[in-house]
Amino acid sequence: MADDARPDAGRGAAGGLKTSLQSLAATLMAIAHTRLALLSVELEAEKRRLLGVLAWGALGILLGGFGLVFLAAWLTVLWWDTHRLLALGSSALAFLAVAAVAAWRVRALLVASHEWLGGTLAELEADQRALAGAASAEATPRDREDV
Repeated sequence: MADDARPDAGRGAAGGLKTSLQSLAATLMAIAHTRLALLSVELEAEKRRLLGVLAWGALGILLGGFGLVFLAAWLTVLWWDTHRLLALGSSALAFLAVAAVAAWRVRALLVASHEWLGGTLAELEADQRALAGAASAEATPRDREDV
Protein backbone atom coordinates (compact mmCIF):
# COMPACT_ATOMS: atom_id res chain seq x y z
CA MET A 1 0.00 0.00 0.00
CA ALA A 2 2.89 2.31 0.74
CA ASP A 3 4.39 1.40 -2.65
CA ASP A 4 1.20 2.44 -4.42
CA ALA A 5 1.38 5.93 -2.85
CA ARG A 6 4.94 6.58 -4.01
CA PRO A 7 4.38 6.41 -7.81
CA ASP A 8 1.42 8.77 -7.49
CA ALA A 9 3.52 11.14 -5.41
CA GLY A 10 6.25 11.07 -8.08
CA ARG A 11 3.75 11.89 -10.80
CA GLY A 12 2.33 14.70 -8.69
CA ALA A 13 5.78 16.18 -8.11
CA ALA A 14 6.60 15.96 -11.83
CA GLY A 15 3.25 17.52 -12.67
CA GLY A 16 3.84 20.26 -10.09
CA LEU A 17 7.28 20.95 -11.54
CA LYS A 18 5.86 21.10 -15.05
CA THR A 19 3.11 23.46 -13.89
CA SER A 20 5.64 25.63 -12.06
CA LEU A 21 7.88 25.81 -15.13
CA GLN A 22 4.91 26.69 -17.33
CA SER A 23 3.87 29.36 -14.87
CA LEU A 24 7.42 30.73 -14.78
CA ALA A 25 7.57 30.79 -18.58
CA ALA A 26 4.21 32.55 -18.76
CA THR A 27 5.37 35.13 -16.21
CA LEU A 28 8.61 35.76 -18.09
CA MET A 29 6.68 36.14 -21.35
CA ALA A 30 4.30 38.61 -19.69
CA ILE A 31 7.25 40.64 -18.37
CA ALA A 32 8.88 40.65 -21.81
CA HIS A 33 5.59 41.65 -23.43
CA THR A 34 5.11 44.53 -21.00
CA ARG A 35 8.66 45.78 -21.52
CA LEU A 36 8.36 45.58 -25.31
CA ALA A 37 5.05 47.45 -25.17
CA LEU A 38 6.72 50.17 -23.08
CA LEU A 39 9.60 50.31 -25.56
CA SER A 40 7.15 50.65 -28.43
CA VAL A 41 5.30 53.51 -26.71
CA GLU A 42 8.55 55.33 -25.94
CA LEU A 43 9.82 54.93 -29.50
CA GLU A 44 6.54 56.26 -30.90
CA ALA A 45 6.60 59.28 -28.58
CA GLU A 46 10.23 60.01 -29.45
CA LYS A 47 9.47 59.69 -33.17
CA ARG A 48 6.56 62.14 -32.92
CA ARG A 49 8.64 64.60 -30.90
CA LEU A 50 11.51 64.42 -33.35
CA LEU A 51 9.26 64.89 -36.38
CA GLY A 52 7.63 67.91 -34.75
CA VAL A 53 10.99 69.45 -33.92
CA LEU A 54 12.23 68.86 -37.46
CA ALA A 55 9.12 70.30 -39.08
CA TRP A 56 8.95 73.43 -36.93
CA GLY A 57 12.72 73.85 -37.11
CA ALA A 58 12.73 73.66 -40.91
CA LEU A 59 9.86 76.14 -41.14
CA GLY A 60 11.59 78.52 -38.72
CA ILE A 61 14.88 78.31 -40.59
CA LEU A 62 13.23 78.88 -43.96
CA LEU A 63 11.10 81.85 -42.90
CA GLY A 64 13.87 83.32 -40.75
CA GLY A 65 16.28 83.08 -43.68
CA PHE A 66 13.81 84.84 -45.98
CA GLY A 67 13.27 87.56 -43.41
CA LEU A 68 16.99 88.15 -42.92
CA VAL A 69 17.69 88.27 -46.66
CA PHE A 70 14.88 90.78 -47.21
CA LEU A 71 16.06 92.87 -44.25
CA ALA A 72 19.60 92.91 -45.61
CA ALA A 73 18.35 93.86 -49.08
CA TRP A 74 16.16 96.61 -47.61
CA LEU A 75 19.04 98.06 -45.58
CA THR A 76 21.36 97.92 -48.59
CA VAL A 77 18.82 99.72 -50.80
CA LEU A 78 18.15 102.24 -48.01
CA TRP A 79 21.84 103.14 -47.65
CA TRP A 80 22.85 102.57 -51.28
CA ASP A 81 23.85 106.15 -51.96
CA THR A 82 25.85 106.76 -48.78
CA HIS A 83 26.98 103.55 -47.01
CA ARG A 84 26.29 100.58 -49.28
CA LEU A 85 29.51 98.73 -48.32
CA LEU A 86 28.79 99.24 -44.63
CA ALA A 87 25.27 97.88 -45.11
CA LEU A 88 26.49 94.80 -47.01
CA GLY A 89 29.35 94.14 -44.58
CA SER A 90 27.23 94.52 -41.47
CA SER A 91 24.56 92.25 -42.97
CA ALA A 92 27.16 89.60 -43.75
CA LEU A 93 28.61 89.83 -40.22
CA ALA A 94 25.14 89.55 -38.70
CA PHE A 95 24.41 86.43 -40.76
CA LEU A 96 27.70 84.85 -39.73
CA ALA A 97 27.11 85.68 -36.06
CA VAL A 98 23.64 84.09 -36.11
CA ALA A 99 25.05 81.02 -37.90
CA ALA A 100 27.75 80.67 -35.21
CA VAL A 101 25.18 80.93 -32.40
CA ALA A 102 22.98 78.35 -34.14
CA ALA A 103 25.90 75.94 -34.56
CA TRP A 104 26.85 76.38 -30.89
CA ARG A 105 23.25 75.74 -29.81
CA VAL A 106 22.94 72.59 -31.95
CA ARG A 107 26.16 71.25 -30.49
CA ALA A 108 24.92 71.96 -26.95
CA LEU A 109 21.62 70.19 -27.66
CA LEU A 110 23.38 67.12 -29.03
CA VAL A 111 25.76 66.90 -26.07
CA ALA A 112 23.05 67.39 -23.43
CA SER A 113 20.47 65.03 -24.92
CA HIS A 114 18.25 63.23 -22.42
CA GLU A 115 18.54 59.51 -21.72
CA TRP A 116 16.96 57.65 -24.57
CA LEU A 117 14.39 55.03 -23.52
CA GLY A 118 14.82 55.93 -19.86
CA GLY A 119 11.52 54.39 -18.78
CA THR A 120 12.25 51.04 -20.40
CA LEU A 121 15.74 50.91 -18.95
CA ALA A 122 14.45 51.82 -15.48
CA GLU A 123 11.85 49.05 -15.62
CA LEU A 124 14.41 46.50 -16.77
CA GLU A 125 16.71 47.50 -13.90
CA ALA A 126 13.80 47.15 -11.45
CA ASP A 127 13.08 43.67 -12.86
CA GLN A 128 16.73 42.73 -12.49
CA ARG A 129 16.80 43.91 -8.86
CA ALA A 130 13.57 42.05 -8.08
CA LEU A 131 14.83 38.82 -9.62
CA ALA A 132 18.18 39.16 -7.83
CA GLY A 133 16.33 39.78 -4.55
CA ALA A 134 14.10 36.76 -5.11
CA ALA A 135 17.12 34.59 -5.92
CA SER A 136 18.97 35.68 -2.77
CA ALA A 137 15.84 35.20 -0.64
CA GLU A 138 15.41 31.73 -2.11
CA ALA A 139 19.06 30.84 -1.42
CA THR A 140 18.88 31.97 2.22
CA PRO A 141 16.35 29.31 3.42
CA ARG A 142 18.39 26.54 1.77
CA ASP A 143 21.47 27.70 3.62
CA ARG A 144 19.55 27.59 6.88
CA GLU A 145 18.33 24.03 6.19
CA ASP A 146 21.90 22.85 5.57
CA VAL A 147 23.03 24.18 8.97
